[in-house]
Amino acid sequence: MTQRLDSRAFSPRPETPEQGVAQGRRNPSAQLLDEDGNLSDLFEACLAHIFAKYCSPKPFGGRPSPDSVMDGAALDVWARDTNGVPFSQESIDEMKEYLDVDEQGNLTYKGFLQIYTLQTENDEEETWRDLSSHGFDRSLQLVSARREDMEVDEGEPVPMNQLRGVGLGGSRVESLEYMNGA
Repeated sequence: MTQRLDSRAFSPRPETPEQGVAQGRRNPSAQLLDEDGNLSDLFEACLAHIFAKYCSPKPFGGRPSPDSVMDGAALDVWARDTNGVPFSQESIDEMKEYLDVDEQGNLTYKGFLQIYTLQTENDEEETWRDLSSHGFDRSLQLVSARREDMEVDEGEPVPMNQLRGVGLGGSRVESLEYMNGA
């Protein structure tokens, strides 16, 4: 009698997430969520970088300010850049109802973090796809092919302050300290 084995058990990249398995199993150094289900510091730094590309007012040298928001047009651009299509009106209405928005219904940075906390809890792979579409690898580092959003003259050195906080300017600890204003 032949036993049939589940081929996923031998796959170098089995499906995730699995019940009872910590987030970031494929790359233990790149946790998206900590053991309490909160965003890891490095993951939050990636999200700050992404939010900063679409929000207004634009942050200066680090984290988005408490008054930085994404309006409807910015949400559409972010959705297209992330998933290839803008949000449906139903999705926008749900965001306004359940996530942190300002008085005008614009998505705040806190609301943006809520999106990724919920998504990562429910479908880690979707979050990895989103991060990849914004240029981050599974080590949560901005990869060279996706650095086009950094405004730099060809042949000129990139200022360290443009690299910190995106995993490129110094160590991860230095980048996190820079992002946190230390």
